Amino acid sequence: MKRFMERFLCAAAFFVFWFAAAREVHALDLKLGHAINEEDVFHKAALKFEELVEARTNGEITVTVYPNAKLGDERNLLESLRMGTVDMGIITGGPVINFLPGFGVLDLPFLFSSPEHAYKVLDGSIGAGFFAEMEKLGWKGLAYGERGFRNLTNSKRPVEKPEDIKGLKIRVMQNQIYIDSFTALGANAVPMAWTEALTALQQGTIDGQENPLNVIAAYNINESNKYLSITRHAYAPNVILMSMRTWNKLTPEQQKIVTESALLAAKHNRGLDNEKEAEWLQSLKDKGMQVSEPDLALFRDAVKGVYEKYEQQYGKELIQSILDAK
Repeated sequence: MKRFMERFLCAAAFFVFWFAAAREVHALDLKLGHAINEEDVFHKAALKFEELVEARTNGEITVTVYPNAKLGDERNLLESLRMGTVDMGIITGGPVINFLPGFGVLDLPFLFSSPEHAYKVLDGSIGAGFFAEMEKLGWKGLAYGERGFRNLTNSKRPVEKPEDIKGLKIRVMQNQIYIDSFTALGANAVPMAWTEALTALQQGTIDGQENPLNVIAAYNINESNKYLSITRHAYAPNVILMSMRTWNKLTPEQQKIVTESALLAAKHNRGLDNEKEAEWLQSLKDKGMQVSEPDLALFRDAVKGVYEKYEQQYGKELIQSILDAK
């Protein structure tokens, strides 16, 4: 009996050791980076993802969120995801184009008429097709969140018609469609990383920038730019991405939890944007910004040449299918 108990205890100890070791193999802390501050919806989406994943895996997977470009600006984050040195990122669509040119079709000016129009395209077959292409680049696309409709600010004058933009130095994201769009409107388009743009705005080396209202409010752009025009010239999604190297470390069950949590985090992101848009606009008015709501038909006419330029690259049928999805 004594020998039996010794063998039993030995076997039990081995099982406990093996189980602990097995859990250790699958335990994982995900480093999730984004380039925006803690007040932004990007950060709130990241925290929602962290909450969901940790609860659903009982702490087997933890998430550490790094805001404010602590792991690099968005282009650097994309490179780090490919190499596997960063596990996840929430990244605006613009920098993705540098690696996946076809993604640029979403940045064509005045392409989407409403948030619901954009969701239908991104959550459908077109969005899924982009995710499939991203896998070849080393990224696992999990969900499309939202940066929102982009609007124009500047320090010089109200912009109510395309002619008012002429000559203004406007910071745009580092992708060619934004450069072409603002050049077509007569601006001096200056591509630069957002972290650099904030300094340039404060120093007055650029006149303005274009971003959704949440960014304009979160970064107090009113302090350097008095004039805001509700141009809604582009809808900007964000993409919740995971390094394929990290994705391949996960069990099928973990992959399912991560994907579902990312979709819910993206939904949370979109909901916050839609709920708070009027609040952000009123806050900017209260802080002294002069707001214009121009006739967008004039602006659409001014950028027709941008569509003509990119029809050959993206395909007229794809562009039309996006326009028709509304």
